[in-house]
Amino acid sequence: MSMPFYVSPEQVMKDRAEYARKNIARGRDLVALECAIGVVIVADNASRTLSKISEIYDRIAFAAVGKYNEFQMLKVAGIRHADMKGYSYSREDVSARELAYAYAQTLGTVFTHEMKPYEVELLVAEVSATPDGNNELYHVFYDGVVIDEQNFSVLGGHAESITELLKAQYTENLELGAAIKLGANVLGNGEAALTFERLEVSVLDRDRGRRTFRRIKGDELVQFLS
Repeated sequence: MSMPFYVSPEQVMKDRAEYARKNIARGRDLVALECAIGVVIVADNASRTLSKISEIYDRIAFAAVGKYNEFQMLKVAGIRHADMKGYSYSREDVSARELAYAYAQTLGTVFTHEMKPYEVELLVAEVSATPDGNNELYHVFYDGVVIDEQNFSVLGGHAESITELLKAQYTENLELGAAIKLGANVLGNGEAALTFERLEVSVLDRDRGRRTFRRIKGDELVQFLS
């Protein structure tokens, strides 16, 4: 009788984490920055049809890096969850924090119990209703860990180096154009700012009323970058 093959739980978790990190690092990075009018999200994305950034609910945005089909599925699940809660209770009861915890539970369960973890990192952002309120940025990792970040958040394989650049260059209450330029610069990882063809940009603009999410593209994006 042959002995069963044994791998320690610690080694299994380590291998899964390494697998997820390696595949996430193959993708392109994304940054979210608090600015004077709310939160701007800037992603390195050359595709004109496949989006990394989307609206989840009135004041909430979703962004992700990694495997597209996996984070697209999570995005759709989040939209359905938000719509159901807003319909059953009230629109004010839908929050980025609750959505981030729901995503964390899903990713943590998959990471622990499934053979292959999801190859994604997620950002759930909510803009405050007033300028003196607190915006919320929740960074959700592939293993279900959630970090509540302030001022900016970085997702992707070059997160450490981009974070160091932002620590040196970021200032509070940036104008929208300055925030977009900063995002394009740091996504170039200190070498050269990304051009508008490589960028996907969206903003949660509190001045727009209930539906704060809008995309910035085309001539408007070129003008902000120039």
